Amino acid sequence: MSTNLAQQLREGTTKSHSMAENVSFVKSFLGGVVDKKSYRQLLSNLFFVYVAMEEEIEKNKEHIAIRSIYFPELYRQNSLIEDLNYYYGSDWLDNVEPSLATQIYIDRIHSVGDNQPELLIAHAYTRYMGDLSGGQILKKIAQNAMQLSDNFGTSFYDFKDIKDEKIFKKIYKDSLNNIPLSPNQVNQIIAEANISFNLNMKIFQELNSNLIKIMVMLLLSSLNNLRKKFS
Repeated sequence: MSTNLAQQLREGTTKSHSMAENVSFVKSFLGGVVDKKSYRQLLSNLFFVYVAMEEEIEKNKEHIAIRSIYFPELYRQNSLIEDLNYYYGSDWLDNVEPSLATQIYIDRIHSVGDNQPELLIAHAYTRYMGDLSGGQILKKIAQNAMQLSDNFGTSFYDFKDIKDEKIFKKIYKDSLNNIPLSPNQVNQIIAEANISFNLNMKIFQELNSNLIKIMVMLLLSSLNNLRKKFS
């Protein structure tokens, strides 16, 4: 029996989705203002999130709920490694670590994987469907804002193993709807999806704080240069 989980997830996270889009870092990004240091920090944070999520999905792939949405072609870990190698260099792993908000997110994913694997559906839905739906638009924004060329630094947005995104999203939606879940489990998954959006929002807010610090430092530097010029 269909649970119509896909529609319930979309409708049940509308407010959280809107709140996440209105974080200053996200609004700046969508407006074409992208600081490369903040952007590479975002990618490094996402790397740790996807490592955790894909580890838990693999661990629980025989679980009746996870089996239905087991699509390794969505995995982002290797794509993020390509991007981190571009932004940080070949020793990128020595130069990245999860931020405080990212570590909280990672801990949540592992806790869910250990105790209620069906709730991984919420985390997979929030991240993968968002990446797949807005990927090409975000890729163009990143390329234009940071003057990137030849697809360097934007592997994260490329789903090379998915030939037709529209068809794939239909398959994924049907898979969500056909997972055997009780009404209580559906409600818990929707609640977990809202938690996932909130955890993502915390990461964006951290990045916004970093961006403000950079802008203040640049302003102070400019003022000091002006002071020296006219003293």
